[in-house]
Amino acid sequence: MTSTSAGSVLELRGIHQVYGTGDAEVHALRGIDLSVAAGEYMAIMGPSGSGKSTLMNLLGCLDVASSGTYSLAGNDVNDLDEKELARVRNREIGFVFQSFNLVPRMTALQNTELPLAYGGVKYAERKRRGLEALEAVNLSHRADHRPHQLSGGQQQRVAIARALVTNPTLLLADEPTGNLDSESTHEILAIFDQLAAQGRTIVIITHEETVAGRAHRVVTVKDGLITTDRLNRERELAR
Repeated sequence: MTSTSAGSVLELRGIHQVYGTGDAEVHALRGIDLSVAAGEYMAIMGPSGSGKSTLMNLLGCLDVASSGTYSLAGNDVNDLDEKELARVRNREIGFVFQSFNLVPRMTALQNTELPLAYGGVKYAERKRRGLEALEAVNLSHRADHRPHQLSGGQQQRVAIARALVTNPTLLLADEPTGNLDSESTHEILAIFDQLAAQGRTIVIITHEETVAGRAHRVVTVKDGLITTDRLNRERELAR
């Protein structure tokens, strides 16, 4: 096990990701160094093909780097087998995706409880924590509704509740407002603001300046490299 630096939730050092071989070899990441502190709200930006989606997959333990080290909550991800990676994804990372990924036949509460069910948590405890998570996104009054009975913004709030229900170390969101109208986008970003104020560690992958503008730190990726890493001064002044 390799520990992260003091105060860091995750730390990447010398991360390379290579796909294919020979003439078909693609260097998606070319030596990424990145640390995220506990309670930090960070956005990762970049154009299509920049490597930001590859980076997200590594951060979410959905893929393992070709070389380099990645430590998450004190775990050296490179040393974990598939079963251990699945455990980290279930307990340490809360995922929020653009497409919501809700189960149509399940209610909002049942969708929210899913990570706990996979983790073997008993029904009464799952329900209690699921309702708490829905309350955190102002949606407990819709607990018995199925996805088709909810607006896009409400479905994404259920997805955020599902991400929060395990009390994860890292909240990882991939284009979380990509399928939403402007009003719903504002509501979702307000929830992320609130979670950040509560001390949640949040990383958002986005190509939208308005979304990145809400984060306290913005990292830009291009051609598999971090080209800028800056604090959002407007957000810092508002804190």
